[in-house]
Amino acid sequence: MRNGDTSIPKNIDVNVPSVARMYDYYLGGKDNYPADRVACEQLLERVPSTKVLAVNNRRFLRRVVRHLASEHGIRQFIDHGSGLPTQDNVHQVAQLVDPGARVIYIDNDPIVLAHGKAILEENDRTAVIQADMRDTEGIFGHPEVTRLIDLGEPVAALFVSVLHCIPDEDDPAGLVRRVAAKLAPGSFLVVCQLVSEDAATRDFVTDFMAKSTGNQWGRVRRPAEVHGFLEDLDVLEPGLVEVSTWRPDSDLAPKQETHEWIEYGGVGRTS
Repeated sequence: MRNGDTSIPKNIDVNVPSVARMYDYYLGGKDNYPADRVACEQLLERVPSTKVLAVNNRRFLRRVVRHLASEHGIRQFIDHGSGLPTQDNVHQVAQLVDPGARVIYIDNDPIVLAHGKAILEENDRTAVIQADMRDTEGIFGHPEVTRLIDLGEPVAALFVSVLHCIPDEDDPAGLVRRVAAKLAPGSFLVVCQLVSEDAATRDFVTDFMAKSTGNQWGRVRRPAEVHGFLEDLDVLEPGLVEVSTWRPDSDLAPKQETHEWIEYGGVGRTS
C-alpha cells in the first residue's frame, strides 16, 4: 500500500486488481496497489466519467443513510459489498444521527476485513465480516449479525454499487428478494448498479472487468433491468434514477456530466 500500515493478508495476490481497491483509488484512498491503479487508468481511457461516477456514488450512499436514519428512524444497517473504509462510512453517517445506530459491513476481500477491524476496534455497535454477499443464510446467522441486528425491527440493507459484481446465473434480483424476506416490515432495500444504454460500453466494461479481476465480476446492465431488483417494494421518490439526482443536497450539488455509463438505483420499502 502507498501509505497504509495494515499488513497484507497472506492469501492476497496484489497483482490481480480488486473491485474494492479500484473503487478506493477512484475515491483518492491509499489502500490500493499498482495493479489496481493500472486497471483504473486503463478503464478511464475508455469510460472517462468513471472517477466522477465513483465520487457521486459515494455521495449517494451518504445521502441515503442520512435520509433513512433522520427521516425514517432506521437504526440498523447491513452494508453488502461495503468495500474499503473511507470518509463518511455508513456507521459514521448513521451514528451522527443516533450514536446507538448499529452497522454490519460485509465484503469478501480479506483486506477489507483487516482494515475494517482496525478502524472499528473501539466501536462495539459496528462490525465487519468477511463473507460472500450471496450467502444470505450464512450472513444472517453470523454471530456479529445476531449480536447487533434485531430482525424484529426495521433494517436498511444496502447494495450500493455491488450488484454488477453478481453474474446473471447467481440472480442478483433474487439475492435482494432473499434479503428483503428476512427483514421486518418497514425495512428498506437500497440498490444501485452500473448501467449503460450503449451495448458497446456494456460489453467492453463487462469484459475488461472480468478479465482484470479474475472474473470477480457480473455484468454492466441496462437501466430497465435494475427495476426488477426492487420489484414488489414501495419505491421512494424520485424512483430509480442516476444516483447524483437522488435527493441532492441542493441544486448546486455535483451531477454526472457524461452518461456513457452511470450508477442507477434507488430505495424500496418493505410492507
